[in-house]
Amino acid sequence: MHNFRYYGQLWGNPEIMQDESNALWLALTLVTRFDADLLEIIGLSLHVSLSALALACLIGLPLGALLAVNRFRGRCAMLVALNALMGLPPVVVGLIVYLHLSRAGPLGWMGLLYTPTAMIIAQTILIAPIIAALSRQVLEDLYVEYAEQFRSLSVPPHTMMGALIWDGRFSLLTVALAGFGRAIAEVGAVIIVGGNIDHLTRVMTTAIALETSKGDLPLALALGIVLLILALAVNGLVMGLRMTAGRHAYG
Repeated sequence: MHNFRYYGQLWGNPEIMQDESNALWLALTLVTRFDADLLEIIGLSLHVSLSALALACLIGLPLGALLAVNRFRGRCAMLVALNALMGLPPVVVGLIVYLHLSRAGPLGWMGLLYTPTAMIIAQTILIAPIIAALSRQVLEDLYVEYAEQFRSLSVPPHTMMGALIWDGRFSLLTVALAGFGRAIAEVGAVIIVGGNIDHLTRVMTTAIALETSKGDLPLALALGIVLLILALAVNGLVMGLRMTAGRHAYG
């Protein structure tokens, strides 16, 4: 993939990359020089995880609001199932998606296996239950607060759901953050349905696993640094938005 021996030669010894401290230095070099391979992997990772997050929110937020507002037979069973699905093993999800998208599967004619689309589908299945379960808790707490007003105004359920989602939008950002964190750090499902193909389906987590197994630490460390930076940036953004919302609410 990437010729890291070249970077080792910058220090006069092709084997220097085996040393951990120098591997870290080389990793920082890759990050600061905006290495093309590194940027390609980061771009695909963000595309897959953000697309999966968007789809999961489209599914999970309405479902969470529906469970928060409505009381019906089987609701408790749905909540138990939803909470259980939060802990779905990624490799199991990857296997299920693989079986459906393989040539012998019901969706094999679509030719989606070993494509970014297959990876988006797998990540969506993984994080949609997380979005739904956590948003249900947030919105149910809000519903308890506003239930009397809704009843007095005879607000229909779909309007209640929309109002709760809007009122709790900043709290729901934290829910979305939890989903994004699960998606961007996931490796089991995407490596099964994506195949970790160079320049096609190789994302940060699968590249870290591959390069570490090969003993080429600089790219693995560089991607690890980027993952940490992304986590800090997203957390900082959400915290800033919530602080802004708090000032508007009480200001």
